[in-house]
Amino acid sequence: MTRKVPRLLLCAPASGGGKTTITCALLQALVDRGAAPVAYKCGPDYIDPMFHSEVIGAKSRNLDLFLMGEATVRRSLLENTPDASTAVIEGVMGYYDGIAMSSQASAYDLARTTETPAVLVADARGRALTAAALVKGMASFRPDANIRGVILNRCPPMMYGRLKETIETETGVRVYGYLPNLPEVALESRHLGLVTAAEVGDLRQKLHRMAEQAEQTIDIDGLLALAASAPALEAPERPAVSISRERPVIALARDKAFCFYYADGLSELVRQGAELAEFSPLEDERLPEGCSGLYLGGGYPEVYAKELARNTALLGEIREKILHGLPTVAECGGFLYLQKQLSDADGSYDWEMAGVFSGKAANTGKLSRFGYIGMTARTDGLLCGAGETLHAHEFHYWDSTTPGGDFRAQKPLSDRGWDCAWHTPTLYAGFPHVHFSGCPQAARRFMEACARYQREE
Repeated sequence: MTRKVPRLLLCAPASGGGKTTITCALLQALVDRGAAPVAYKCGPDYIDPMFHSEVIGAKSRNLDLFLMGEATVRRSLLENTPDASTAVIEGVMGYYDGIAMSSQASAYDLARTTETPAVLVADARGRALTAAALVKGMASFRPDANIRGVILNRCPPMMYGRLKETIETETGVRVYGYLPNLPEVALESRHLGLVTAAEVGDLRQKLHRMAEQAEQTIDIDGLLALAASAPALEAPERPAVSISRERPVIALARDKAFCFYYADGLSELVRQGAELAEFSPLEDERLPEGCSGLYLGGGYPEVYAKELARNTALLGEIREKILHGLPTVAECGGFLYLQKQLSDADGSYDWEMAGVFSGKAANTGKLSRFGYIGMTARTDGLLCGAGETLHAHEFHYWDSTTPGGDFRAQKPLSDRGWDCAWHTPTLYAGFPHVHFSGCPQAARRFMEACARYQREE
């Protein structure tokens, strides 16, 4: 299938350069105009799509070449960007920074794979002619860099005219405007785990202020024209699946404590025949009626450990049903919830959790394991057979005394590896996150296990 999809990717030379600020300002400005932009995030991060979707109101999904594969990424971008909409893609890290010291799965790799024009967000603080050198180096580092524009961030208004002229003369790359330093609307510094969109005070007011500034100092119409110049996007048709007539119901934990899910991954479960029934481990005392599967995603159970521990009725039901064969996927935060004990966010108390595992989970004070992995199963289980490998991602500060060892994790382009996760015919539980749209066969196995459970029950 082939279709024109207006699109652009916002990138930067490094993390902390203002990608999220410019992306949110642009998305909010388009929404304020009455448009319906679609947002995407390069890579595995859950937080930025939550900002895009929950605060700005622009539907957002991840585009991750490692977790999803090239064909699935192109298909997601094509299928989820409606006609007359513009796709705004937020890059990740530095433009060329991918796995290890390569550009694999980088923002550049995504722009190249999807033929998307890239716009460089360049920090203008403390720079004059060097700003042009930075842009020229970024735009010429690879012959297919496709950096077609620049937006200057934290740019002194009095400097903008001269910087724009100098950059365009020296590099041939068009400057589409700037944002000045706006300390009053700065988004709090955050890593993957501390602040969600719902928890940032007066965030909507800040975003509207950023959008108003963007309308004044960024050439938004020019950016839309650049997005519209992108070539037609081509993607293979989605492989057909045999949808189960049983339509098993999967209970999906969704609240402030459990909020990390890939939208395309959930869509894949639905495509395979699932019905997703959301519930709150914080508020609900029972699982959804008639469920034959359970999905406990990532999130912040450590922040809400006290509240989760008080819901003893649900903890007891989940423990009993998992131990008696309810097909369950529990990733990272969901895995913490299944421990016997979980230390809270400040480490002051150990709270009783579901007790499916005998371990205790606590803060290590550092990233325990981080990044992309290939995880190879040692045993046949819920998601794959012995010897099969799934692409996954880890990012967690909490660790468990019972992390599991039914998979061998291996970092790509590295000799580093470790044992991880639990894997039985009815359970996957561990720190690595998988993306079901990138491994539809794993989604299928999960679905089939749920259907068997439904028949037997």
